[in-house]
Amino acid sequence: MLRLYSFVLALHAYIGWRLVPDMPFGRWGIVLMILWLAISTCLLPLGFYARQIKQQPLSDRVAWAGMFAMGVFSSLFVLTVLRDVGLLLGFALNRFFGNDDTMRQVQVWSAGTVPLIAALFTLIGFLNARRRAKVQMVEIPIAGLPASLHGFTIAQISDIHIGPTIKRDYLDPIVDAVNELKADMIAVTGDLVDGSVEQLSHHTEPLARLSARHGVYFVTGNHEYYSGVTAWVNELRRLGLRVLMNEHEVLKHQDATVVVAGVTDYSAHHFNDAHRSDPVAAIASAPADAGLKLLLAHQPRSAFAAARAGYHLQISGHTHGGQFFPWNLFVRFQQPFTAGLHRLEALWVYTSRGTGYWGPPKRVGAPSEITYIRVVSQTKSID
Repeated sequence: MLRLYSFVLALHAYIGWRLVPDMPFGRWGIVLMILWLAISTCLLPLGFYARQIKQQPLSDRVAWAGMFAMGVFSSLFVLTVLRDVGLLLGFALNRFFGNDDTMRQVQVWSAGTVPLIAALFTLIGFLNARRRAKVQMVEIPIAGLPASLHGFTIAQISDIHIGPTIKRDYLDPIVDAVNELKADMIAVTGDLVDGSVEQLSHHTEPLARLSARHGVYFVTGNHEYYSGVTAWVNELRRLGLRVLMNEHEVLKHQDATVVVAGVTDYSAHHFNDAHRSDPVAAIASAPADAGLKLLLAHQPRSAFAAARAGYHLQISGHTHGGQFFPWNLFVRFQQPFTAGLHRLEALWVYTSRGTGYWGPPKRVGAPSEITYIRVVSQTKSID
């Protein structure tokens, strides 16, 4: 905690050093900025520490305060860095044009603008994160799809992160919306929880209401491993979800066959080597002539092994679409796909932006989604 506080203090000190001396709005502007930086320095580490507080509702309230402060800080820090880059360029140009008064005005104006924009981003992001995810319709053409599978539908939810700031009242409307879609099957692609079964079982109970013709399927995400994966697998099975751990189910849809395979999280072997993610093992002994071979995999980077294994479609989550700037710029360095539909050789990969959020209650430029996938026959070749 001491190291964490020292690091957080250093980052806040940088923001104060760069903004406070130029802060407009008189003395009150300076006082408010210093006060917020002091409060944020104290609150932000508590967002990580809150889970160690056993007493409720204190633990959740501390988490709320810490995560909200993290959301504000993220935008404030990034905008401060961007302001410094802009001022550096401005001072370089000023050497040629020599207008010191204009540069001083820019310094003062930008110092006041940074916290205002950070506050606006945080407010918009909060409203986006806390509203119920909208339904995202996706149509995916599959070569050689049997006629009876044309129009086969999958409702996907992913990355809800039920935990300190997301509870039963957030999940209930999601379950209602998914059931209203009347999809042929439902897929829950990991990172469902952030906390133990003991802490959250009451809040995950609405999942038992999920209903689809061919059932509800779940694959683990990395956060299930942080939260006690064995206990959660047992709990989700109790709620009626079919948990796929490097295995598959064969569905009979009219006169056609659908193979629904699921793998453990891509990083599962770091927690339990017996859980090593294996798309090949997941489809072993499945009917070779299945009209649709579907893989549920939490992380998009499972796609390379899935393409070699002969799947038609992989649906994933994990990325949150970046959730908010600037993290959307960094996701692509860890995952091959950030959001939406992509093609990898003969494999289609759909990556959900997630149905909830993680950490700060904030989404900007990456709206949450409940995905409604409709599989259709491919009528022409796709390069």
